[in-house]
Amino acid sequence: MRIVIQRVTQSEVTIAGRSVGKIGKGLMILLGVEAEDTDADIEWLCGKVARLRIFDDENGVMNLDIGQVGGEALVVSQFTLYASTKKGNRPSYIRSAPEPVSRPMYERFLERLSATLGKEVAHGEFGADMQVSLVNDGPVTICIDSRNRE
Repeated sequence: MRIVIQRVTQSEVTIAGRSVGKIGKGLMILLGVEAEDTDADIEWLCGKVARLRIFDDENGVMNLDIGQVGGEALVVSQFTLYASTKKGNRPSYIRSAPEPVSRPMYERFLERLSATLGKEVAHGEFGADMQVSLVNDGPVTICIDSRNRE
């Protein structure tokens, strides 16, 4: 499972001009699922997101987590995080989990992150053509892969 986290001052997901998820200060999270991912990957990533100290403290040092700043989270499914560009110029997405696997994993990720943060998590619509807008704060962007726990 892969995520790209962006610290934002605001973010919104729209579908056909209709807002489906919107947050203020917090984390915009793109989530990619691989066929081999398990609930252990979900648990580890949700814990990592909740404890990641990337918000400024009173001294301007990134020392606070999302809960300590009262931040919100917005999650969007993103199968292209598993794009392979090894051969040719057209990316292959063969490593992305098929919908019958990835949709339930995405939904469990949303549920687990909401429980971990103790608040509702905004989200896009799985499989939809979405437009995502955000104001990246910093900018701070971090990529995390549950198979490469560095």
